[in-house]
Amino acid sequence: MTKDKGGLTYAGAGVDIDAGNRLVDLIKPMVRATARPGADAEIGGFGGLFDLKAAGFRDPVLVAATDGVGTKVKIAIESGHHDGIGIDLVAMSVNDLVVQGAEPLFFLDYFACGRLDPAATAAIVAGIATGCRESGCALIGGETAEMPGLYAAGDYDLAGFAVGAAERGTLLPRPDIAPGDAVIGLASSGVHSNGFSLVRKVAERARLGWTDPAPFAPGMDLGAALLTPTRLYVKACLRAIRDTGAIKGLAHITGGGFPDNIPRVLPQGLGARLDLAKVPVLPVFRWLAEAGGIAEAEMLRTFNCGIGMVAIVAAAAADKVIGSLREAGESAVHLGVVIAAPEGERVRYDGHLALRG
Repeated sequence: MTKDKGGLTYAGAGVDIDAGNRLVDLIKPMVRATARPGADAEIGGFGGLFDLKAAGFRDPVLVAATDGVGTKVKIAIESGHHDGIGIDLVAMSVNDLVVQGAEPLFFLDYFACGRLDPAATAAIVAGIATGCRESGCALIGGETAEMPGLYAAGDYDLAGFAVGAAERGTLLPRPDIAPGDAVIGLASSGVHSNGFSLVRKVAERARLGWTDPAPFAPGMDLGAALLTPTRLYVKACLRAIRDTGAIKGLAHITGGGFPDNIPRVLPQGLGARLDLAKVPVLPVFRWLAEAGGIAEAEMLRTFNCGIGMVAIVAAAAADKVIGSLREAGESAVHLGVVIAAPEGERVRYDGHLALRG
């Protein structure tokens, strides 16, 4: 066969198949560690398999969710801190499953970049595997796409896809949510994965780089502090659902904060009245409000402000549910009450966030 001189190759065009194969070898042990009943968590085939019967379900309803981590990725890229962003990816989808009473079963990821760096990508997948293990779901597949020309060298983006299940008749929210029900808040770990376009603007306004000391987290640089992974609420919420039988609804507090997310699980005509003094405002939110001159209403509409998940329960069961959540390691507070709200704002506030001091 005559060898072409100066012929083009895929590698010369910027796509390194060998690097992709090295990545698969690096991540196989991480993926295997997420195995659970119903899935062996092996990768390399054309599709992932899951056996619902082996997972113990009799009459399941499947629930699916997909999400990314938004412009938080930009901070990970620019700071070089890649290890936690995979946990964020899992959390944003599995937390959306549990609010419907579903147990996460399996997860798939999609990773796109300009040039594949096997070591950095393996760090991201390690975070994904950690998030899956902590949520009880198997990482059964994914896709890595190297796309030079579409992404600059060093840039990447990722998306996640989670599928869960609940036995028929057990899905949330329940139809019996009523005025007088208690609203319980579960503490967040930080900014989670929403509002980072505004976070980056605040850092720019404060003239801080990602390697500068974090004003709100002594001993940490700003990039690492802001990249604190999204809290995984799955196991604690599933435990409280099953042990107490009292949770009527759950709301994952993501983009849109309290005013946009709580009404998603309430029947029409109902709202919530929250005591903002009960919100455990984290130092990062105080810094954002002060350094960015951000008004309280904007903080509440953009960030979780310290509460990453909300539970709706009968008032008489509030202490029991809070006890179950705390036993599972969550910090839970009695945040407010469900109210009639036939018109006007459906989420109303007493007091103010502790954004100073």
